[in-house]
Amino acid sequence: MNPMSSPSSSSSPQTPIWVYSYVKLRFFNRIRRFLRSKTPKKPYVSPTDDSVTTSPKITVGSNEVIQTADGNWDGGDAAALQRTVKKLHFGSWEEKEIAAKVIEKMSKQDVKIKKLMVELRVVPALVSMVASDAVGRPELAVKPLLELAKGSFENKALMVEAGILHKLPCNIQAMDESAKHDFARLLLSLSSLINSHFTIALQTNENAIPFIVKILDSTSNSETQKCCLETLYNISTVLENVGPLVSNGVVHTLLKLSSSSKGLSDRALASLGNLVVTSQGKKAMEGSPMVPSSLIEIMTWEDKPKSVELSAYILMMLAHQSSEQREKMAESGIVAVLLEVALLGSPLAQKRASKLLQWFKNEKQAKMDPHSGPQTGRVVIGSPVNQREVQEGRKMMKNLVKQSLYKNMELITGRANGGDPAKLKNLVISTSSKSLPF
Repeated sequence: MNPMSSPSSSSSPQTPIWVYSYVKLRFFNRIRRFLRSKTPKKPYVSPTDDSVTTSPKITVGSNEVIQTADGNWDGGDAAALQRTVKKLHFGSWEEKEIAAKVIEKMSKQDVKIKKLMVELRVVPALVSMVASDAVGRPELAVKPLLELAKGSFENKALMVEAGILHKLPCNIQAMDESAKHDFARLLLSLSSLINSHFTIALQTNENAIPFIVKILDSTSNSETQKCCLETLYNISTVLENVGPLVSNGVVHTLLKLSSSSKGLSDRALASLGNLVVTSQGKKAMEGSPMVPSSLIEIMTWEDKPKSVELSAYILMMLAHQSSEQREKMAESGIVAVLLEVALLGSPLAQKRASKLLQWFKNEKQAKMDPHSGPQTGRVVIGSPVNQREVQEGRKMMKNLVKQSLYKNMELITGRANGGDPAKLKNLVISTSSKSLPF
């Protein structure tokens, strides 16, 4: 029997304590040698030399860190960093929280020490803290991760590789507004990667997109909502992400926010514009009870030209090659709104509204074609009776067109308020009935 093993080791072998202590000792010896190699030797300076200036001091927690004139860090900071890394890797939860605050503060003060922290595998340790919402406050680890992610593509990639999207906390209701905002900022920063690693991590994770949607539904902070919407926009730019977005009900959330808040409509409609070009996104919008009424209402917002342009684009995509959607739009009163946008909207909105009006005009003419329906017999073109019926039909249609034109113009002039009356008068005089859809 091995003299180092206990009597019970034969039934359940365990690693001896001295092995764990030996591994731990080697880990810190490596950190000590690494820090010594990074710290330059300070030249000897006479105490009586008047040209010597006092090095600036930075306080991190209870530790005083001295920075030399050339921007390097002395041994005092190396010892403070060593103690911080030790607490972050092997300390209790309270010690980990203290270490996270120190790392956040040190990351703000110097870029070189930030790189040194990453080399000492601080990022995976902080990511592990994010997943420990049942133990403590995971938001304390988010702040240093935000500082490490600033201006560093490599650090963001390390966070994704460490599984940050898989380790987001589940209990969002227990978070305060500040924690929600920090998580929203971190996800926005990571979504700027939009590479294969981030896309794969997003598709294999069932919690990331619902986490963003839950924050949107549970917060009233406009800045947090903007961060979440911009994150969804970045995700929607990748075609492979459309499926997870649609399956998690993002379309309904975006439609609700676009119609309920003018301050968020541009961002929400931009994401919907990315989704509507796909078959999955278009099908989800067609099945929503908010479509097309909410989008038509947005087109009446005179103070939000960007939202009007995006809404017209989405309606164009929905109406294209879909007679059912065009019929729903016509029943919702889209023609009068399109006429107003075509006259008073921005140049891009006018172009899109005119295109939609042309589709409705062509469809109306196709329905009124005398040869479009079943015929009882051949019609003789030169027949006086048929010619008289045709003329009566044309007079009737002209009267209907005039009535529709006057009604639409009264509606437009009433809503335009500050529009130019001379411009509207010239438009009425110069516009023939044949150029209008009805």
